[in-house]
Amino acid sequence: MAATYTYQDVAEHNTKKDMFVVIHDVVYDCTKFIDEHPGGEEVMLDVAGQDATEAFEDVGHSDEARETLEQLKVGTLKRNAGDPKPKAPLPGSLAPAANTSTAGAGIGLYAVVVLGGLLAFGAYQYLQQQQAAQST
Repeated sequence: MAATYTYQDVAEHNTKKDMFVVIHDVVYDCTKFIDEHPGGEEVMLDVAGQDATEAFEDVGHSDEARETLEQLKVGTLKRNAGDPKPKAPLPGSLAPAANTSTAGAGIGLYAVVVLGGLLAFGAYQYLQQQQAAQST
C-alpha cells in the first residue's frame, strides 16, 4: 500500500539530494531523476517540496514522461486545512496533451527548404547556360 504524506512532509524534501513533488495529489520522489530531467535540474528545484501540478501540465509532457513519473510514485497527498490549494483548471478545460506531431512538421519544412534550394540552383544553372549560349 502506498504511503500517505501531508503537505508538510513533502515540503521537507526540497533539495537536489532529497526531492519530492506533488502532481495531482500524488507524491513522487524525483531525487534519482533530477540529473536526467530533459528540462534541467533548475526547473525541478523550483518546484521541489511543492505541488508541481500546474508546472507539469503547462509544459505538456509526453506519454513517456508520464510513464517515467509513474515509476517515481511513492504515495498520495493528504491535504489538511491551511495547505496551499492547487490552482483550479479553467472551467470545462482539460490539461493540454503533449503535441507530438510537431516533429513531422519540422522535417517537412526542412524538405521544402532543401527542394526549394535545389530548384533555385537548377534555375541558376539553366540561366547561366542560356546566357553563355547567347554570348557565343
